[in-house]
Amino acid sequence: MDHFEYRDGRLFCEQIDLSELAHRAGTPLYVYSAATLLLHYDRLAQAFAELNPLICFSVKSCPNIHVLRLLASRGSGLDVVSGGELYRARMARVPMDKVVYAGVGKTDDEIRDALGRLGDDRHDPSHVPDADQPIGLFNIESESEFQTLASIARSLGAGTPEMASPEAALRVNPDVDPKTHKYTSTGLKETKFGVDLERARAFFARFGRDRSARLTGLHLHLGSPITDPNVYVRALEKSLALSDDLERDGFPICTLDIGGGFAADYTTGLAPSFDQYARAIVPMLRERAARGLRIILEPGRTICANAGVLLARVLYVKESGDRKFVVCDAGMHTLIRPALYGAFHFIWPAAVGPDHEPTERALRPNVQGTLEECDVVGPVCESGDFLAKDRPLPPVARGDLLTVFGAGAYGMSMASRYNSHPLPAEILVDGDQALVVRRRESYEDLVMHELEAEEL
Repeated sequence: MDHFEYRDGRLFCEQIDLSELAHRAGTPLYVYSAATLLLHYDRLAQAFAELNPLICFSVKSCPNIHVLRLLASRGSGLDVVSGGELYRARMARVPMDKVVYAGVGKTDDEIRDALGRLGDDRHDPSHVPDADQPIGLFNIESESEFQTLASIARSLGAGTPEMASPEAALRVNPDVDPKTHKYTSTGLKETKFGVDLERARAFFARFGRDRSARLTGLHLHLGSPITDPNVYVRALEKSLALSDDLERDGFPICTLDIGGGFAADYTTGLAPSFDQYARAIVPMLRERAARGLRIILEPGRTICANAGVLLARVLYVKESGDRKFVVCDAGMHTLIRPALYGAFHFIWPAAVGPDHEPTERALRPNVQGTLEECDVVGPVCESGDFLAKDRPLPPVARGDLLTVFGAGAYGMSMASRYNSHPLPAEILVDGDQALVVRRRESYEDLVMHELEAEEL
């Protein structure tokens, strides 16, 4: 469920008419619904309430600071995977003890930043909220990363009264196939993320008693989007058995981060409900949580995908051979998921007649009016620049406004300036208010870092 709906043939986000909004703000344009973001967060929290989890929203899915602040106001923590995302977390004033840090390639400076000791001069700590506060948990991806973390922490005085040792969780791969796209499948044995279960035992035997960084948790992230809750069941069965083995060996596991990956409804009815995921997962963790095991969830797209749309203006309609092309001002530089993953996004005009008002979001929605097969493409000079192929659409013309649904996750966060297109604006709608939470870039913005040459 979300707060985008047609009223008398015009698409609204909460109380805002999107055709009027696009006229004022221009296109391409990302629009987020505050009510939808909070609705999804609340429903997830309610479904898993029995475990009292720390919910850490995945910053990479939608990193706008205003979105992060909105979710933090509801109690959300954040899952970050880079120094830049950690910087966003601090600027969003999220409590640092609610921040978990994953990622296979943490630099030394990023680790120092996460420990509350800024490691370089890229930003002035006096302008960064809580710059001296360490994060709550490092998710460790390799032996060498743990050694680096422990070494840096030791050099800064970790384990002394002045500085507590950082807490770490080892990311393990239970070798369970999430049955998703190969680029977003991360829980199999042969992956760059984490370590396999056999290696994990040796990992704890070698590093589990290090005092400079405390290895007290396990971290999972199987991939995304996962539409079968039983995937989590199979992964947890293996991971909990590992946890029991480690405890018998003298390595108590205090934290279990089960990651994210819950699906979003790109097609109506595609994703299980939060209650369905919880019915599979909660019984496996109920007793352990009651004994004090801390549970962490890292949702991303399931919170924000359907909370955002991309608005694009039709520039031209052309025919070539047997194909009809709808050329828009948004393309792979604005939303790369269709070109990169072959991902489906429901696309529909923002204003339609009564025969074309959709009641579902599907490849071929059930409408009475005539539809035309089209390729929806962008302005980028690449044959792979498309938002949809062979897509049935109502007849459209130059100047019409198209809506790309389910664009709140991995849309703006993966947008680029390819072909020197400035990045689009972002709008956050809250009831009858529309706030510009990222202004549209100008041509001056494109070149501002190139105007002056400096000698090293």
